Amino acid sequence: MTLPVEAAEPLSVRDRFRGILVGTAVGDALGLPGEGISPRRAKKLFSGVWRHRLLAGRGMISDDTEHTLFVAQSLLSHPQSHELFGRRLAWALRWWLVSLPAGVGFATLRAILRLWVGFGPFRSGVHSAGNGPAMRVAPIGGFFASRLELMDGFVSAATTITHTDPKALTGARAVALLTAWVVRDDLRERPDLDDFLGVLRTAGAENGKWETLLDAVGDAVRRRLPVDEFAQSLQLRRGVTGYVYHTVPVVVYAWFRHFGDFEATVTAVLDCGGDTDTTGAIAGALAGAVVGEAGIPPKWIDGILDWPRNPKLLVQVADRLADARNDLKRRPAVRYPWPAVPLRNLVFLLVVLLHGLRRLAPPY
Repeated sequence: MTLPVEAAEPLSVRDRFRGILVGTAVGDALGLPGEGISPRRAKKLFSGVWRHRLLAGRGMISDDTEHTLFVAQSLLSHPQSHELFGRRLAWALRWWLVSLPAGVGFATLRAILRLWVGFGPFRSGVHSAGNGPAMRVAPIGGFFASRLELMDGFVSAATTITHTDPKALTGARAVALLTAWVVRDDLRERPDLDDFLGVLRTAGAENGKWETLLDAVGDAVRRRLPVDEFAQSLQLRRGVTGYVYHTVPVVVYAWFRHFGDFEATVTAVLDCGGDTDTTGAIAGALAGAVVGEAGIPPKWIDGILDWPRNPKLLVQVADRLADARNDLKRRPAVRYPWPAVPLRNLVFLLVVLLHGLRRLAPPY
């Protein structure tokens, strides 16, 4: 069981970076089997507590973790220039599509195709308010925790490369700002509600819809609503959608309500159903930033059976990121056998298809 944050040992920046990256993978892998189904159906299919169920009690990562890894590696390569960072990330996304991933969001697919036909990374995005950018920016928040004047350019580059709707940027900035706050102020206890909402408000200045959502978050905190009831108050009874103004409010509410408890935070988000791999990934990153790798249930980490992109690789990248943030000097990206990725993706596709066939069967 995860210890309350105030009872835990002090966390180093390296611990927090490990929590961000490994937490992303854990939330992603746990949520993947339940992606796209309602909370009611999920409870019938997956009785008991959340555990890895993709194949024989094991889990695998999806695009949420992969994109987060690409962002982290691009930060290592170009920590001082968001333009060069964006170009490096663009090439990572191009080759990611060539490796035949099993799942690609429609907006992301169109944007990467535009990259391949010659659009630059600052003109490739399409008008979409999907949650793709929010799922991958937590490492940027941690990296620039003490340099917010630099953070915004990198968050914008990581967002507009695929999504140009301002709401997508607001959601991504909210995730990055919360992560930065945790790392910069060494948050170990649940913050004051007004401070929490104040940080989130800076993510979408003069954005009326965002303000309305934050008012709803604040009201739910005061009423002590369970996370699933808060989601229902946003008319998300059939699950949290991929719309960023559905995803981010539910995730940040869960993060605040269950602050310092990784298992409770991720479980509460997954119980809401819908786009569970992405909501799980974002919740895992934010909760992981608070508790570090040691605060993540070992059974959830050990249950990820994947290669070559796996928790061990993410720990190596996290450690290198933690070192690089001190001086913003370029570090080499962590190497891994990327030619093996297409074969892995073929195996992953078969696993997903088998799992999909299982979901066609009762109980309904």
